[in-house]
Amino acid sequence: MSLTNMDAISRRELSAKRATTSNDIAYSIGDSAFGKILVARSVVGVCAVLIGSDDDALTNDLAALFPTSGLISNEPRLRGDLNKVVRLIERPEAGLDLPLDMRRGTPFQRRVWDALRAIPCGAMVTYAALARRIGEPNAARAVASACAANAIALGIPCHRVVRSNGTLSGYRWGIERKRALIEKEARA
Repeated sequence: MSLTNMDAISRRELSAKRATTSNDIAYSIGDSAFGKILVARSVVGVCAVLIGSDDDALTNDLAALFPTSGLISNEPRLRGDLNKVVRLIERPEAGLDLPLDMRRGTPFQRRVWDALRAIPCGAMVTYAALARRIGEPNAARAVASACAANAIALGIPCHRVVRSNGTLSGYRWGIERKRALIEKEARA
């Protein structure tokens, strides 16, 4: 093996190790029934699950979410995480057994996200009801903003929140995906 090849291998190994010991974020992109899925992991846990149609757009979205972090494409390390997310789309009742890193949220957002994680598969709640659950009955708009700031699709199931009249409202990854997720969970 040439010295150049050894240097390239060493740099890749160093990059993979760096993503587990620093502020770097390792990520991988795969395909699902809802389009492309990007799963990103910090040293704490999964910090992003993004849904889209284009690898570059997903990577740019991740970069915007974590502007001070180095992003490292690391498919082998994240293959298991990506498979669990894709499996969750196919079988939502199975849940997502992955550690989540919600540190980028404010304390209020994290309270909302924790409450979202407690909503059972197939159930829905209104923004107002979710605000009451976290002890902030007048904070329905703030709850909606916290849902919009969620970067961990499916792991923090903000798709389970609807308007007070039961209709679907905006969803970071598209209203049609939200509808499809709700319908799939209702059949589970």
